[in-house]
Amino acid sequence: MRLSHPSLLLGLIFAAGAACSAGMPGQAIAEPQAGPKPGAAAGAASTDSALTLDPRLGLLAPGDRKTSYAPVDIEEPFAQIMKRLSAEKSGVMRRQADLLAERYDLANRSSKGVTMSRGKPIQTGIRVKLPAGVTWSALAGMTPAEIKDKKLWPAGFFPLPHAKQGEGGMVFPKVHITEIKKQEGRDLERFDVEFDLPEHFIPEFPPPIFLTTRPELGDVSRGQLVTTQNFFELFDGILNPKQLDGLRLLVSQFPQQQFNQTSDRRSAKPSLGVSCFECHTNGHSNAAFHLVGDVRPQSHRRRIDTPSLRGVNQQRLFGSQRALRSIEDFTEFEQRAAYFDGDPVIAQKKGVHFLDRGSEVHAMAEFQELLDFPPAPKLRVLDRKLDPKLATPEEMRGQEVFFGKGQCANCHPAPIYSDNFMHDLRTERFFPPTLINGRLAIADGAIKTFPLRGIKDSPPYLHDGRLLTLEDTVEFFNLVLELKLSDQEKSDLVAFMRVL
Repeated sequence: MRLSHPSLLLGLIFAAGAACSAGMPGQAIAEPQAGPKPGAAAGAASTDSALTLDPRLGLLAPGDRKTSYAPVDIEEPFAQIMKRLSAEKSGVMRRQADLLAERYDLANRSSKGVTMSRGKPIQTGIRVKLPAGVTWSALAGMTPAEIKDKKLWPAGFFPLPHAKQGEGGMVFPKVHITEIKKQEGRDLERFDVEFDLPEHFIPEFPPPIFLTTRPELGDVSRGQLVTTQNFFELFDGILNPKQLDGLRLLVSQFPQQQFNQTSDRRSAKPSLGVSCFECHTNGHSNAAFHLVGDVRPQSHRRRIDTPSLRGVNQQRLFGSQRALRSIEDFTEFEQRAAYFDGDPVIAQKKGVHFLDRGSEVHAMAEFQELLDFPPAPKLRVLDRKLDPKLATPEEMRGQEVFFGKGQCANCHPAPIYSDNFMHDLRTERFFPPTLINGRLAIADGAIKTFPLRGIKDSPPYLHDGRLLTLEDTVEFFNLVLELKLSDQEKSDLVAFMRVL
């Protein structure tokens, strides 16, 4: 079903909120029985049934639990759980595929002459679909309030839900699952959900590894996915013993929420777990996704697209919103909390491995801090801006837009193109609370500014991967920041970001 009248929904929300403040219980908000929103792309805002206001938790989606804790005792036999969820899987993925098709142009159209670091073609063009009868220039001429009132916020600019929002958990692309099965005999396939984006929209696999300590070697992975089976052969003689042990731990498997040895899992057989490099493939990313563990209830949890670890030695904030202060903090947090949805009770049940801060965490962090950005031959050595002797006129114009009218450098200054801060884009100015495949699109709050160095290697974009191309990203920020860029300025800006 579709949420057809968000303005009516908001009116009901405010009315229910007033009732709650007067001591009355939260009231259910019934979904209006009507077709798609006028002028909006189909499927832009689908709902399951009704939204409810809880006086303590605020807006709740259907199925939200009014507790921070997951159930510990699973009474349903595992064989029955697997049979039931396996049977539901096709419906889960069909629903997500329909949403993606309604939001995006998913065709494989790559840019001629521009590739990622190891040669994978980069997808080009705006892929977010516009509401019927609307142009990007017309949309950019409207205020946020007008876009909200006319229900014209593009469907692809809404937060992207997890393929199975009600369950969440780590989901890996097929290409990674296949290679791990080949190398290690482990199966990272889930019986309840699978990866949802086409392979041409994700980073090249496997990505190269560049080291700050040995830049003359180029890609030290030699085109291989680094695992327990080859890490020693590839890095012995390049790393010192402590760094080598840190890499060993980064490719070692540890129990995780959906991959563990208990019956409360989503793998067909008991699993040793997952490794840090399962998502941060070769210290970069394979676009694996999961839900952030630091938000409740479930409908409010954001999908997180795996960020690259390249250049973490120059970063001072870690995690999309947690603002952890060191890579050691982040490493320990991931193992203790993020692996288990931030639930220490469940973590203990499933066999959490408590990393030793002084040895294991230290060694893992030391290797991560060697991971460098990919070469950018058109950037000057010191300030990492374009060398006019090497750049094209289009790229030079794009740099001018980036540091000027586009306001990009306010958050993404050189040399790593990040200010090491967090910023709140307040996209909720453009749309009312909207339920999309179980994900309640509301205010996100402040999000970490991720570096743009090597950005062409890291699709999809934004923290949840809702933007498939750099062109989508430019259109998104053109609206959010109310920049009113011309078509030429947008094209130049994309050309500049491709050489960072």
